[in-house]
Amino acid sequence: MKRYTVGIDFGSLSGRAVLMNADTGAVLASSVCEYAHAVMSESLPSGRSLERHTALQHPADYLEALQQTVREVCAKAKISPNEIVALGFDFTACTMLSLDAQGMPLCFSEEFRDEPHAYVKLWKDHAAQTEADEINRLAEERGEAWLSIYGGKVSSEWMLPKILKICKEAPKVFDATQRFSEAADWIYQLLTGVEIHSVPFAGYKNLWNAKHGYPNAEFYEVLHPKLKNLIGTKVSETVTPITDRSGKLTKRGSELTGLCEGIAVSVPVLDSHASMPTLGLTNEGALMLILGTSACHVLNSSGEMEIEGICGYVYEGAVPKLYTYEAGQACCGDHFAWFVKNGVPRAYAEEAERLGISIHAYLRQKAKCLKAGESGLLALDWFNGNRSVLSDSDLTGMILGMTLRTKPEEIYRALIEATAYGTKMIVQTFEKSGIAIDRIVASGGIAEKDEMLMQIYADVLNRPIKVSKANYSGAMGSAMYAAVAAEIYEDISQASNVLAVENGITYFPMQENVIVYERLYEEYTTLHDYFGKGKNTVMKHLTAIAKGK
Repeated sequence: MKRYTVGIDFGSLSGRAVLMNADTGAVLASSVCEYAHAVMSESLPSGRSLERHTALQHPADYLEALQQTVREVCAKAKISPNEIVALGFDFTACTMLSLDAQGMPLCFSEEFRDEPHAYVKLWKDHAAQTEADEINRLAEERGEAWLSIYGGKVSSEWMLPKILKICKEAPKVFDATQRFSEAADWIYQLLTGVEIHSVPFAGYKNLWNAKHGYPNAEFYEVLHPKLKNLIGTKVSETVTPITDRSGKLTKRGSELTGLCEGIAVSVPVLDSHASMPTLGLTNEGALMLILGTSACHVLNSSGEMEIEGICGYVYEGAVPKLYTYEAGQACCGDHFAWFVKNGVPRAYAEEAERLGISIHAYLRQKAKCLKAGESGLLALDWFNGNRSVLSDSDLTGMILGMTLRTKPEEIYRALIEATAYGTKMIVQTFEKSGIAIDRIVASGGIAEKDEMLMQIYADVLNRPIKVSKANYSGAMGSAMYAAVAAEIYEDISQASNVLAVENGITYFPMQENVIVYERLYEEYTTLHDYFGKGKNTVMKHLTAIAKGK
């Protein structure tokens, strides 16, 4: 009998599902469900305005994606639900929501329908930077050993700063919350009836460590008296490894998905990590770049090392018997989209329409004609703050060198180059800390579609970069984790060895560009350290003024 699994990738703007032959890796069908509410950064559905740096979502969108995509892939592939042996999924993180005593989001209730703090706080919600700074100061003062695991800084994107902000600003929401949960863990509970805190989400985003557990209760109490018993009351202390195979689809889960009750459900993984088995990257030495709205930089190592400014490392966070290290850039495709939306003249849009191509394609067409360094521009890729290696969401983007002759395509290319410089900063930080990188593999929509960008990355990094042609690599990886949960494979490494996608194109550095980009990177480093390491705090002052502080 043929065996099939379904994998779902819950992304920032949509849910994407694939139906996979678990013996061959062939994808028989795919489905995408765009979130109806997208990202709420300016107002709630009610019209209530939101604070700067807020990024909320509506949990109903996840349920719609779950109900629509799974049924659709089965229908497209003409596969009966009876033939699906397992379901797996991944999720963005930290994507946190407040649940009531029945395990449902508070924002579903009439009482909290108009309360921003009752909605899902998406990974890129940076409104809790003040709280992150507070946590970092206290951890440093107390000499908390766990801080070094996260490169010396807790990010505003993570769970504890978001909870602390709710505690201070919305005590009614805090008191009404039975559980603060990752959206991934909530979906797992809906499907299986079992409450968990998945190891990747607890480890990378909520300060849990396999050796020492969570920070002690005294730390939470000093941070805020109401947080003393946070772990075990409002945050589940049931931390579940990705190797756990006990999850089974319940009747409720069957009704949500249309699949058969009793099939295996894998423990959820981070969206960025889910692509690793699809790309065959379950061993040491390979750096995976996922280029989308943000950028993730993930690699595995058998060694445990403390690395300044990374997002953290977790033992068996993605692959058995290895530490998986994660870094990232909070803004990649997001700031290309920002420029297209806000900085492109009408004439360009009209010409792109006349040619029958997207405005992005039109700008790339023009930017390709530019030589490296020709524009005289240099940008900092902090349009959504800095995740690595500075871990500071109060930092902002900038473009230096503009004149009255500066053209849109020059700005567009400078923004692309900035993300490449940010990636090089992360690569150098990993290597300085003793982690060898012998190859780089890229995936994600931008990597697959933008040849110019990938050539710039190869030139800036001065390394070959292979781009996988695996469509929906996250969803495919989740389908592989599902196959492991169904005991078709012993572990995810074995599944990857059989099912990984091998096809792709490799971009090689062009030496005439490498020379120019090395000079530009030196200037980028100067700006990076000047504005990012406290020598000039104008960015933070401007942010404070904008907040009315």
